[in-house]
Amino acid sequence: MKLILASQSPRRRELLTLLGLDFTVITSDVEERPPEGAAVSDYVKALALQKAQAVAASHPEDCVIGADTVVYLDGDILGKPHTPQRAKQYLLRMQGRRHTVYTGLAVLAGGRVDLRCEATDVTFAPMTEAEIDWYVSTGEPLDKAGAYGVQGPGGVFVARIEGNYFNVIGLPLPLLYRMLKDAGALEGGLLPRSGPGRPA
Repeated sequence: MKLILASQSPRRRELLTLLGLDFTVITSDVEERPPEGAAVSDYVKALALQKAQAVAASHPEDCVIGADTVVYLDGDILGKPHTPQRAKQYLLRMQGRRHTVYTGLAVLAGGRVDLRCEATDVTFAPMTEAEIDWYVSTGEPLDKAGAYGVQGPGGVFVARIEGNYFNVIGLPLPLLYRMLKDAGALEGGLLPRSGPGRPA
């Protein structure tokens, strides 16, 4: 059984490599269909499943991992802003406040579908408009859920994390480890002792 990461995120690839696993990255151009009116936990699980299913259709004998991460604030789901204007809007809303990062995980193996979700609370320090403009100008916020990356320059504005740190990056490793064990995707149910994985 091969392990496939159905995500183009370089952060998820780096985190999975940290576990020492051999895996392949395969992404699809599936058009995401967000479920209307769904709770945020069901929202991220549904999108993670769509990504995983699109790849698993061509790799039914393998173990496929799908993931989706969003920021949740005041009843709104904040995904990737893609534009500097929207990134600034997100950061203006979040500065000096607490929000929740949700990541949905889908693990498909042997005809079995496992869907789970991790939630982590993040508190931002107060930010001046000049600091927000500077951070947006780095380009980092544009392709990150909620318009920031805790593992990059944006980390200087993260005052507190309550929950799993890796979830904020986009891949909650403890939860994923349990899911891979349950799927029988780990030899002997354990991570390898060898060096870092080599994604194809």
